[in-house]
Amino acid sequence: MRRERTGLFLPTTFAVIACLFMIAGNCFAHSRSAGGNPTGLDIPEISHGEMAVISDYRRGIIDLASRAVDTNEPFRRILNYAEIQYSYCLWGRVPGSVTDEESPFNECAHAYLAATKAVLMAMREMPREAPAAGEIISAMDADMVRRGLALVTCQFSGEAFNTADIIKPRWSRIPLHPASMASLTGLAALLGLAILALRRFLQPRAQSSE
Repeated sequence: MRRERTGLFLPTTFAVIACLFMIAGNCFAHSRSAGGNPTGLDIPEISHGEMAVISDYRRGIIDLASRAVDTNEPFRRILNYAEIQYSYCLWGRVPGSVTDEESPFNECAHAYLAATKAVLMAMREMPREAPAAGEIISAMDADMVRRGLALVTCQFSGEAFNTADIIKPRWSRIPLHPASMASLTGLAALLGLAILALRRFLQPRAQSSE
């Protein structure tokens, strides 16, 4: 019986890996969603250097924006877009998604961080949020100078975004990017182990109820 249970691990792990690569459905060949809505809001581009700094402050910016009181529809839409893009980019958990321009996740990281920057800039004009937003901007400016990131660019640095366009990871390129492949394979292995442990936990209960 033990051998039979162990034999389930590899098929389960490979099934989880397959599911991860199918998250984007039929979008393997395209990074942008098809049929974008022309009523979307434009989001200015962000440089590669800015990304590295804004990613460190993202949680604080989003928390401040979520508590904002004097908001309007464009602000809420861009904030929502920033959160949606963050989830599409697997919550920034894939190594190199922000710093490596060759990462299949780099363009979608540009999108959620550009939206995060737009939210921060908007809060600078809000009476209640302006002081806190100003402090974040000052800290970011200091970090940019200290780390020498002001002039760092990449292939996506001049790309503007739109709330009607969801930027998805370039799933077909994951096997060609070792860091992404290793990260997702490791995640799949952990999920496989969790499923196997759950099966072993539930099986004795099922047998005792018979």
